[in-house]
Amino acid sequence: MSKKETKSASSRLVESKTIDFGAPDSFGANLFRVLIPAARKDSVVIVEDYGYRGEEGGVPREEERVVLKRPVWSAIADSVRREFNARLKSAKVRVGRWHTGTNLVDRLLGKELCVLAWAAETANAEQFPVICSKWAALRPEERWWLFAMTVAEAGLPEDTQHGWRRALFHALSDGEKPASRRKRRSRPRQEDLFELPLFKDLK
Repeated sequence: MSKKETKSASSRLVESKTIDFGAPDSFGANLFRVLIPAARKDSVVIVEDYGYRGEEGGVPREEERVVLKRPVWSAIADSVRREFNARLKSAKVRVGRWHTGTNLVDRLLGKELCVLAWAAETANAEQFPVICSKWAALRPEERWWLFAMTVAEAGLPEDTQHGWRRALFHALSDGEKPASRRKRRSRPRQEDLFELPLFKDLK
């Protein structure tokens, strides 16, 4: 993720009409689809749709990223909705809500959703609040980086126990909820963020 792409994320949302959670209202856009079945016992599936990029240069048309059991989805859905809608509202984009059927999610927000879903997929009821809180405490850029690292080796539904996928669970479920945003230590300025070792690979 480059500096230019980071700075333009909000403006990109503002410039186009959107569907559901910031997804572009245009054919062939790279976005994520969250498939919520009507039967409340059926699993929720998160799919990355490459749009026009799909089926070119070895890139598939789409890839399933994670299949969540319904209790897991129910445990994280509200946290995601609140986080994403706050960002969309700040960008002057209409907010979304989860509904039965296909939910479209902006490409960058979809990456962030996958990070939370991967961390929560094997968690228990006591760990869900901790995972959601720690995920919410991460900056968007940090979530994008975690997505990139995880999807490179463990980005498919069957990769639950592998590499970074498993590491996300341990990192976000361990310990207690982090302090509120107002009490947390100050973070690097936006322009300094990509100077951190964590983001050197994104330049």
